[in-house]
Amino acid sequence: MDEPAILHADLDAFYAAVAVLEDPSLEGKPVAVGTGVVLSCTYEARAFGVRGGMRMVEAREKCPSMIEVDGTFGAYPQYSRKVFSIFESFTPEIEPLSIDEAFLDVSGSLHLFGDPMSIANQIRAEVRDQTGLAVSVGGSTRKFLSKIASQVAKPDGVIIVEPGTELDFLHPLPVSSLWGVGPVTKRKLNEFGIETIADIAHTPYDALVVMLGSGAAGHLGALANNQDPRPVSTTRKTKSVGAQSAMRSQIRTLEELKPMLLRLIDKVSARLRKKSRTARTITIRVRFGDLSSVTRSATMPTPTASTQAIADVGYRLLAKVLDEYPRHETSLIGVSTAGLGLGEPLQLALGVDDATTGGTPKELEYGALDESVDELRRKYGKGVITHGSDLLSGRSTFGDGLSDVMTPDERLIVAEDQGPEYVDFEE
Repeated sequence: MDEPAILHADLDAFYAAVAVLEDPSLEGKPVAVGTGVVLSCTYEARAFGVRGGMRMVEAREKCPSMIEVDGTFGAYPQYSRKVFSIFESFTPEIEPLSIDEAFLDVSGSLHLFGDPMSIANQIRAEVRDQTGLAVSVGGSTRKFLSKIASQVAKPDGVIIVEPGTELDFLHPLPVSSLWGVGPVTKRKLNEFGIETIADIAHTPYDALVVMLGSGAAGHLGALANNQDPRPVSTTRKTKSVGAQSAMRSQIRTLEELKPMLLRLIDKVSARLRKKSRTARTITIRVRFGDLSSVTRSATMPTPTASTQAIADVGYRLLAKVLDEYPRHETSLIGVSTAGLGLGEPLQLALGVDDATTGGTPKELEYGALDESVDELRRKYGKGVITHGSDLLSGRSTFGDGLSDVMTPDERLIVAEDQGPEYVDFEE
């Protein structure tokens, strides 16, 4: 590819920006979106040191004048769909990463819309005019480099890295700019005096293996030398379906957390059924107040998309975590399902009545109930029916202020489904 025609478009402070558009009185003020944890914040809040993923308590300490928004606007998907329709007007080769960012291969559109810089600026103008949102765009001949360029271009900018200048652009940047370098890896590299991407590129592979292990050494060494052969992929295999909810950090009992977990499982299982999927492996994730986290998984004997079957397993896994960490504050719980199947045949089970085993009378009964609930929600809206635990707590299943986030595997669903639904903390 001679042209830097792989673009990465990333909406600036998406959730906070939408909050401001929905409530113009917030314009120019430090705003943070989220419940318990900052999902996104305006650049006015960032000037005080507030960042995505930060606990609200810490964010308030840094910025006492900060305005908190719970993030329940139903407008987020609407804005996202509008932006993605703008992307589609320039190219069909789109790889969504989340609700607010995507890769675009515009190599087939150059004869229609001009060079990559021109296309990037047209996209930015269209998004601004039609939605009021700002989008930063990076472009190069490599996916990872385009993503880095869009981050450097923020806020509301564009950087196109021309062929032959890649290393000049890449090497002065800090190691944290690379995919795969989080706080732990950054600290390890810095301890060895590796501060920039150039330092990684000039470090022998064997030395990187000693520091990071063979997998990370090979991955980071390749990126530091601008090696990324991956094309823009418009279709991906779904690996997992999941949702998470952040909350204020405090010690909680199993009974307090079960309704929250059930809401997440209800959303995940409904999504599985909508796509005629079933899952075998259930994973529960719990994050504590100190931002450490644990996961526990179980594989069921047969695949299922039953809300109650998944909940039965999820409750047991959650109870196990709380038994192991009884004095830890909880700041996030999540559930993900993996081992997905499509249209797998169901064999009836005789002499067993366990909801977690497919084909049992109880599992079939729960399946029929799920079908009825799904049909009611299709006809009358998602809020028409909810769980008793939500009614007792005064919360509704689909209007509860959950701050859903995605793991990289869960992001793969976005490319296959009709638009992204889950969101991630913004850097």
